Amino acid sequence: MQIHAMREYAFKRGWTIVAQIKEVGSGAAQRELREALIAVARRREVDVVLVWRLDRWGRSVADLVSTLQELQHLGVGFVSLTEALDLTTPAGRAMAGLLAVFAEFEREILRERVRAGLDHARQQGKRLGRPPSVAHQAAHARKLFREGISKSEIARRLRIGRTSVRRLLAQKKS
Repeated sequence: MQIHAMREYAFKRGWTIVAQIKEVGSGAAQRELREALIAVARRREVDVVLVWRLDRWGRSVADLVSTLQELQHLGVGFVSLTEALDLTTPAGRAMAGLLAVFAEFEREILRERVRAGLDHARQQGKRLGRPPSVAHQAAHARKLFREGISKSEIARRLRIGRTSVRRLLAQKKS
């Protein structure tokens, strides 16, 4: 049904179909056929990309906006049939601008939520950041240091950085 409707639309507009892509799969997976189509657009082999719905092209607003901006930069039109979004017209390009604004808004909201979550975790006393990678070797490092082995040699034997050794030994003092 979708392919038939898009073929009919292309025929009415007088367009020649040079490629037809039907991609089936998860949104999380790499979309190789879409990437191939973008590569074709980069080679200037197509003038317009026609999709059934926007969600068939982009899985997130940010992804959608970035690929639409690239197509626009390449001079390739973009038409979404069911949303009546035609970026080959001035009204369609204005709509693309609005999409960009909403994508930025979405990123800002996500950024604020992440910051709020981190602040909340800190208030709960949770330690943030990467866990110490050498904490399990602290006792061994201290034992070697008490035996008179240099920090550089301890680092070599334990296969960790000298800074990590110094940090481990300084923790014992505090």
